[in-house]
Amino acid sequence: MTPVPTRAEVCVVACAEAFRGDGEILAAGVGGAITVLAARLARLTFEPDLITHDGVCLLTGDVPPLGADPEVVEGWLPFRDHLWLVLQGRRHVMLGASQIDRHGNTNISCIGDWARPRSQLLGVRGAPGNTVCDPTSYWIPRHSPRVFVPQVDMVSGVGYDRAAEAGASRHHDLRRVVTNLAVLDFATRDRSMRLASVHPGVTVEQVVASTGFELAMPAGGVPETRTPTTEELGLLRERLDPGSLRDREVPG
Repeated sequence: MTPVPTRAEVCVVACAEAFRGDGEILAAGVGGAITVLAARLARLTFEPDLITHDGVCLLTGDVPPLGADPEVVEGWLPFRDHLWLVLQGRRHVMLGASQIDRHGNTNISCIGDWARPRSQLLGVRGAPGNTVCDPTSYWIPRHSPRVFVPQVDMVSGVGYDRAAEAGASRHHDLRRVVTNLAVLDFATRDRSMRLASVHPGVTVEQVVASTGFELAMPAGGVPETRTPTTEELGLLRERLDPGSLRDREVPG
């Protein structure tokens, strides 16, 4: 009998799918267990040429569990070389977002007016360069209208409309947005956000009610997000995350 996956495991696989077809580029998961597991799971299964790192400065030859040091180190990645990879489009990063709009503009800087914000967040950090130069995806663990907003309070990561306005579309590539409820993409004529799939147990109506703008829908109906294979579940549970840190990020 195939084991029943948790919602967190469905989310890991949905995030891993963002790296499908990338080949030999650096896969960087930022901001939690789910994204790191996604890059490592993709490397161990359908995308073996992916380059992964320890989250600091070591390129890993093996794929260690969360929290463990690699046993095989392929190289050293100082910050200057990391920046070179970003500027050359050789890094696919999966970021988080405090706000995101229908064209994929994101905010991690502040909530409210920029001059007098209600809340100060991280600042734009590397979001502009990442989103203009490299494939970028997003992981949002709490899908709500407070995150999915009609207009972000400040643009940190660049969306499709602003990239086009600035003439910066050449390398701009937003792949997908994965949340605890669904997978979303920008496979529309005007590059607005589309509901690509809903996770098992989630309805389209739930996702629509949790989104602060109108979502495009695929022709023929919204499919269900694929569930992990038996092999993927075994890798997650026995090798990559035996401590189940994934389930703390997305409770069952």
